[in-house]
Amino acid sequence: MTSRLAATSYLVFLASLGSCAMLAGCSSLPGPYPAASSAASPVSEVRLGAFEHDAMSPERGSVDLSGEVLFDKPWTSKDPLWNALLPRPDIGGTANFAGKTSEAYAGVAWDYDVTDRIFAEGAFGGSVNNGYAGKNVPPGHNAMGCNESFRESASLGYRLTANWNVLATVEHMSNAGFCDENRGLTNAGARIGYAF
Repeated sequence: MTSRLAATSYLVFLASLGSCAMLAGCSSLPGPYPAASSAASPVSEVRLGAFEHDAMSPERGSVDLSGEVLFDKPWTSKDPLWNALLPRPDIGGTANFAGKTSEAYAGVAWDYDVTDRIFAEGAFGGSVNNGYAGKNVPPGHNAMGCNESFRESASLGYRLTANWNVLATVEHMSNAGFCDENRGLTNAGARIGYAF
């Protein structure tokens, strides 16, 4: 299954490069994160990707579809350091079609431009899942403990153009020991993003 994820991630990356080749101005990139989109919508970016589902757990062996929407920062600063400290609200989820745990989440994400093209991102928030919350967990499933969790993620991204980017992402959700069981869930994979 890991080879299937690698193939899927490679296809996402190739599609991203193909999109870049077809778009005019591939070499023109924005400066630091823009203050706000000029559109009437508060949405600043959408992302889609594929994750390997918790490779070190009883639920290993399948792939998740990942989707995320990020919104404009409520306020911005002209100082790049302060701007990096101000987060963007986000919502999203990972859907598993093999009968394993799926999740939906909401939180905030912090972006930091390493160079004009390379950026790092961290996110934190809450999530809900459809996993097994009780003690009687069937074989091949995680003992989630409860259906409400914390969620953290870390991404390293590369801007292909002013609008398109690709990201390598690791996400983790767990209840931090607030419930009797706390196996948690850790997914890793690749995503493509489009910034408005």
